[in-house]
This record gives sequence, structure tokens and C-alpha cells, in this order.
Amino acid sequence: LKVIAIDEQLRVIYEDNVHFDKDLPEFKTQGGVYIHSDRLTVTSPVLMWVKALDMILEKMKSSGFNFSQVRALSGAGQQHGSVYWKKGSIQILKNASSELPLHQSLKCCFSVSNSPIWMDSSTASQCRELEKAVGGAQHLASVTGSRAYERFTGNQIAKIYSQNPEVYKQTERISLVSSFAASLFLGTYAPIDYSDGSGMNLLQIWEKAWSKSCLDACAPGLEEKLGCPVPSHSVLGPISPYYSQRYGFSPDCKIVAFTGDNPASLAGMRLQEGDIAISLGTSDTLFLWIQEPTPALEGHILCNPVDSQTYMALLCFKNGSLMRERIRDDCASGSWDEFSKALSSTVAGNSGNLGFYFDVMEITPEAVGIHRFNRENQKVVPRFPKEVEIRALIEGQFMAKRIHAEKLGYKVCKYDENY
Repeated sequence: LKVIAIDEQLRVIYEDNVHFDKDLPEFKTQGGVYIHSDRLTVTSPVLMWVKALDMILEKMKSSGFNFSQVRALSGAGQQHGSVYWKKGSIQILKNASSELPLHQSLKCCFSVSNSPIWMDSSTASQCRELEKAVGGAQHLASVTGSRAYERFTGNQIAKIYSQNPEVYKQTERISLVSSFAASLFLGTYAPIDYSDGSGMNLLQIWEKAWSKSCLDACAPGLEEKLGCPVPSHSVLGPISPYYSQRYGFSPDCKIVAFTGDNPASLAGMRLQEGDIAISLGTSDTLFLWIQEPTPALEGHILCNPVDSQTYMALLCFKNGSLMRERIRDDCASGSWDEFSKALSSTVAGNSGNLGFYFDVMEITPEAVGIHRFNRENQKVVPRFPKEVEIRALIEGQFMAKRIHAEKLGYKVCKYDENY
């Protein structure tokens, strides 16, 4: 859990963090999560998140941070995680005593104590059922922006309902991690924002309303448990009196809707129409600002957090930095300098030599293995010369990103030499 405070000139005046494993060892998480024995189910304890918030605010208080100057606060939460509030919890949240840390007041508020999160992949059967119920994977993508994904909230809710109908019945509100965190500050249930809400397989991304057919396919009475979605930049209301009394926040401090970590990245990087951001990590991720999206079976279309009339596209490629590091080790003695020199020594287009490099099963597209072709479109084995191999890897990875981005509706502008 991280906090950052900025002044009106956007200068950072305070930052800090709480590390779940290290600072909250009593929850016994690894990487902030529990990986269950089936290796598919992955959860996080809800009270750990609440306790981390208590801890970070206490750290700020003891450092002399002046809470009374905070005019507004907002946040981002890991996408696709969900929190299940037990019946009667809203009263406890509204009336939490400022004498107690929040986690003590809320310890009995959750019908599901360990929240399913983005790493969970235990809902394959629910995904198949959802796609079947609404007329297929492409139709689901056309309505909600994505085909059914195991980590998406609708499928997680469907699993809880089918395995524990009593627990579902006891739940009065279902939050995303983002709207859950906003609720803690608001002192009442915060609505889900359009942008994070479009990672659930439940929101009609065009109408910005819940899809009745998707809700009905997941669980009964679900709309009431989700509340009405709102634009990502909505001011939800003033901060809960709990924070004024315990930490000295101004009662006028505004809570702005929280969103998911991916939409927050688009907003934080100040992407505009036509911009493209690429995160080159273990997985490579593309963020795109799109005017007229065409949802496909690969990738995701989400509502844009900055402009409710436009969209953002998200593409994830699993074979990212680890694949590049392997080719660097094989072809450039483990040196990025040598790798760069080799890349520069070959011509753009690689004289027609092209490669697809998938060490592990890729997400976009679903393929595995290393496949090399020469300019005559003949398969090349065992490998290219080192310099050619390096350029084939880099060009192949970036052409794949462009092709899949264009499939989702991204338009690559013509190059203007006067620009």
C-alpha cells in the first residue's frame, strides 16, 4: 500500500508505503497473497488491506503530516479483486469509533474474508457458462469490452454464488478493491467507477450500465449488490467524520472516485488521443487511448478514466522481458550494450527475416514456441545469426503489438516529416 501527497504545483511533499509481508507478518502472505493448494485460487485477506491503511495513516501522523491541508484524495486499487460486505456492515462503517483503528471496527464486516484477486484462475467453468449464456465470446467482448476472463469479477461472483449460496445471500454489497478503498474513506459504500467496472465482464461499455444478461448469468439480485456505476472523476462526497476526529482531516476534504491500477496508469501518464504507452516488464503491457474501439477476443477495451466519451485499450503479452533477457544471454553474452550494438548493426526490416518468440504460452495470440522465417517465408532452423536473431526478436515483438492494437481500433497516424 502506497501513499503520495502532492501540493498545488504537483510537487511531491510526502510518500510512504506499507509492505504486506514484512510489515503485517501476522497475515502470513507471500507477495501479499495466499496461493491455495489447487495452485489456481489466489486470494488476499481483506483485513490486511484495512490494517495497512491504519498503519500508513499512523505513520503519517507520527511524522507530523498536516492532514488538515488535504483538499481531496483519490486512489487506485489492483484491478479485478473484489470485496464482499456482510449485511449490516454499512452501519458499522458509518459509525466507526475514532477511538479504534478501523480494522478493529470492521473485523466482522466481510462475508468473504479472503478476497479473490487478479492472479486467480479458478473460474474456467464460470467463464464458459457466461460466454454461452450471452451468445458467445465475441458477443460478450462486444458488450463488455472483453471475452470472459477467469480473474474478472463477474466470474468470481458466479463461483462464490455456486459454491456458497448462503455466503452470497449474506452479502449486501460487492466492491472492487478500488471502490472498497474509497468506501473506507467515505464512510459509506462508494460506487464502482466506469473504468475499473469495465474489467468485470458485467458493464456495458457503450451504455455505461450493467448488462442484465451478464448479471443474470452470474448470480441473482446482483445489480442491487453492485450499486450504480459512476464516471471515474466523480466527486463522491466529503471524507468520513472518523478521519477528521482521528487524524485531523478537514471535514471539507473531498473523496474522488477511486479506479483500477491500469486506468490510473493511463491517467497518471497523461496519455491523450493517439498516444500509446508500453510497459516493458515481465509481461509487456500496452495502454492505448482509442476513439472508436472494436472489441476483439484478444485484449481488453475499458472506459477511459479521463474522458467518459472515449476508451482505453489494454493488451498484455506474457513473453516480455524474460524472453528478451534469454536472447540477450544467448546472443550477446548477457550484455545489453552488446545487444544494442548488434541491433544497430542490422537494417530495419531485418532483410525479411522474422521471428515469433514465445517461451511460455502467450496470451496475445495463444501460441507457444520459437518460430523463425526467412524472406521467402521458409522456416529457419535451428536459429538465425546472432545479430539477425536479436533484431528478429525486437521487431517481431513490436510488430505484434502494433497488429493487435490496430485490431482493437487503434489508428497509427501517417508519419509527418515536417513534425
